[in-house]
Amino acid sequence: MIAIGNFFFKYRNWIFILFYAALFIPSPPLFSEERFGEHHYIWPIVLGLLITVSGQLIRGATIGLAYIVRGGSEGKPYAEGLVTDGIFNHCRNPLYVGNILMLLGVGILANSLFYVVIIIPAFLFIYQAIVLAEEHFLRGKFGAGFDAYCKKVNRWIPDLRGIDKTFGSMSFNWRRWILKEYNTQFVWLSGITLILLLKYPHITDYDTHYRNTLIVVILSILLLMYLLIRYLKKSGKVKE
Repeated sequence: MIAIGNFFFKYRNWIFILFYAALFIPSPPLFSEERFGEHHYIWPIVLGLLITVSGQLIRGATIGLAYIVRGGSEGKPYAEGLVTDGIFNHCRNPLYVGNILMLLGVGILANSLFYVVIIIPAFLFIYQAIVLAEEHFLRGKFGAGFDAYCKKVNRWIPDLRGIDKTFGSMSFNWRRWILKEYNTQFVWLSGITLILLLKYPHITDYDTHYRNTLIVVILSILLLMYLLIRYLKKSGKVKE
């Protein structure tokens, strides 16, 4: 698993995007009219948005409170230090948990049985392998300190005890959240927009022209925001 994790670690930034694109693979519905009635579409919309927004909130809280300086050096795990503050005091891999919830949520939002039953388990397997590879590296670098952290904090399931103290004792870095997350936000919000407007004609009262106009307007606004934030970041006019 560690070898598998090291392999996928090199391409982890592309994994999320590729799995996101799989949302548009044709699939039998999770919620059908036959089983859930005339308003069956309400179930995937409400559940999907609730779960995917929860994932984004977890990512946002993690990055805004105590961002972990951990990434890849020459395609291998790398860490400057062992970060245990913020959301990392409640879960060892909150960013990955956020990603999983975001993808599960949009899979439900897309009302895709194939995505939830096939794609999500594959995603979980890959992330488990990546985490085991990262933990192998961290254990080798930080030794007993990392082992003590593992005994205290769960790998996947967040422990919310004391979460109020965590938020009360730290300030949220909005600039860091925006600069670190604008790529993810653009892909995520664009996908949600397309799923809602293409999958659920009920939203636009089956008016194709109105639907297409909304798609163009919303995606254009998202693109302009993306380009603006990218410019401000690359030019150094806005810093963390």
